[in-house]
Amino acid sequence: MVVLRIAVPEDADAFYELHRACWREAYAGLMPAEAIERAFSDRVAYVERRRDRLGDSARPTWLAEQDGVAIGFATAGPARAETPPVEFELYGIYARSAYWGQGVGAALLQAAVGDRACYLWVLDGNDRAIAFYRRHGFVLDGGREDHPEGLHLRMVRRSDP
Repeated sequence: MVVLRIAVPEDADAFYELHRACWREAYAGLMPAEAIERAFSDRVAYVERRRDRLGDSARPTWLAEQDGVAIGFATAGPARAETPPVEFELYGIYARSAYWGQGVGAALLQAAVGDRACYLWVLDGNDRAIAFYRRHGFVLDGGREDHPEGLHLRMVRRSDP
């Protein structure tokens, strides 16, 4: 049985392994493996940053666990953009590939965002993720941002799905 809970600073070290594994699985073939490894190259700095973030109640991170093992997470909160399309942003949502299609992502999305208007960024070419967001009422709105790991496309849900 999958259990959702809000992550706490003490989860930061285990969170590193989860986040890294999720990126390896989600972005295989979509971005160079070197880019993924570079993003997680400094474990100590990552854990320190994550520990600080996990203590931020305005931007809670929801953790999905099965049998005490972390299998996914989602973080959302106030929009970070200067002129956002809506005032709430999904910063990130990931699940281990073994759990894709089993409702873990949907449960994390509901916990982190609920039915509110929201926007997010998705890696161009990540058709699986784009289809997931579309099923939950998000549409591509033409927003684009270049990042070292690739082009990101903005998706927005302006009202309840």
